[in-house]
Amino acid sequence: MDKVIIIDIERCLACKSCEIACAIAHSKSKVLEEAVTESPRPQRMVTVEPVGESGVPIQCRHCEAAPCIEICPTGAIQRFDEQAPVVVDADLCIGCKLCMLICPFGVLQIGLEGRAIIKCDMCLERMEQGQEPACVEACPTKALRLVSLEEIIKSKRKEASKKLVKESGQAKG
Repeated sequence: MDKVIIIDIERCLACKSCEIACAIAHSKSKVLEEAVTESPRPQRMVTVEPVGESGVPIQCRHCEAAPCIEICPTGAIQRFDEQAPVVVDADLCIGCKLCMLICPFGVLQIGLEGRAIIKCDMCLERMEQGQEPACVEACPTKALRLVSLEEIIKSKRKEASKKLVKESGQAKG
């Protein structure tokens, strides 16, 4: 994928705005006031995990060589092309849970309807309309950001260059 959701743990307040926005974005109504009365209730596909005094929003990383795709016996977990997110076809999912066992991030879960797996789909519907994933848009501190891999690489090069210049300056002095 050419874009990924990155997490700046230093900025995360563990407010769970991302969880709420995710659940609403995946609800039938897409409206908070209506979503809370839907049945089954909307589920979030991002979880803010408490770690010490910090919170870490964690969701599917849409692995390039996704182990969940490889292990799925029915082909329910798939990617439409190499730039697309990993998605689940609920009609094909038999709920065997092999994907849950193999996921290195522990982010797949059984939906409230009890059979099919659910997971982050990067808000594919929203992305197709030119919007950011709901969790990213809802984050009040911008701890979650949707960035291109090129942006990340460019930023790392810049930081490495600054560090090298700083270190070489210290060596001279």
